[in-house]
Parts: sequence; C-alpha cells; structure tokens
Amino acid sequence: MRLFVAVEIPETIRTRLSLLQGGVPGARWIRPENLHLTLRFIGEVDGRLAGDIDLALAQIPARPFEIELSGTGVFSPRQPRVLWAGVARSEPLVALATKIEIALQRIGVPAETRKFAPHVTLGKLKTPDPARLGQFLSAHGDFRAGPFPVTHFTLFSSITRPDGSIYRPERVYVL
Repeated sequence: MRLFVAVEIPETIRTRLSLLQGGVPGARWIRPENLHLTLRFIGEVDGRLAGDIDLALAQIPARPFEIELSGTGVFSPRQPRVLWAGVARSEPLVALATKIEIALQRIGVPAETRKFAPHVTLGKLKTPDPARLGQFLSAHGDFRAGPFPVTHFTLFSSITRPDGSIYRPERVYVL
C-alpha cells in the first residue's frame, strides 16, 4: 500500500486551482479531484504498518484552523519539475505536520528528510519552456484563495498509473 497524509482542498478552491492549469506546454496537470495539500508522504507499507499508522494518526490532538493559498512557484528552479500553489504562513498547519511526523517516527516510519514546504501541486514538468513557465509564474504569482477551514486530515492510498495517480481516502481524522 502506498500512503500519504493530506489536507483535502474544498471543491470551490479546487475549481479555482484548476482554472490556473494551462499555458505551460508539456505540463502534466493534476486532475482537480486529486488536488490536495500533503502533510506527509509515507510511501509503500505493508498491512501491519498501515494499521499502526492509522492508530498513531488517530491519537494526534489538534484543533481546527484556517489556511489560505497564496502565490505560485516551482521546486528546483534551475530544472523545474513541480509547479505549485503556495500556502500562506500557518503555524497551526506546521504544528499539525510536526505532530504527524513525530507520531510516524514513533512507530518506526523513517524520518522525512525534506523540510515541510506546504503547497498544492498543480502540475509536473518534464521539459518546460522557460519563457512560458516564467509567463505563468508572473501571471499567477499573486494568486490567493481562501481562507478555508481545516477540520480534518486524511490518510490516502495511492495507485500510480500512466494516465495519473488514483487517490483513495482510507481514513479521515477529525480535528
């Protein structure tokens, strides 16, 4: 089972994000129903560890909060591979991601090596045209959506397919 933990994006915000998806030739855009904010990618696990993950996540204490999407950008600016919508600074979001990380490490999931950088992936890039990518980032750099409430987080399973991944919610954890 391939797992990740995420905040689901409300449909109205997913619609706004999907309207950004265009104008960058060669981009593989994420389907609107798959847009989410990853709190922690876990990866492939067996059934026993999946059960332990579920129990650990169910015990995380946190209160509901709001987040706002803000701006667009890319990871690895020299060779951009991921085009994203950013998240405005949110201490409660960072605190939740930290609690999830600690809970997962306690049950033996290897530590995440990358720093938490909250974002919503809009598309994956193979060989983007630098001029068109620059135009996209300039045109959408001031993008804002929300704020919207975060009342739960979700454990998802993922099946990778050539035409895009399929995400299935396995369990919802209410804040």
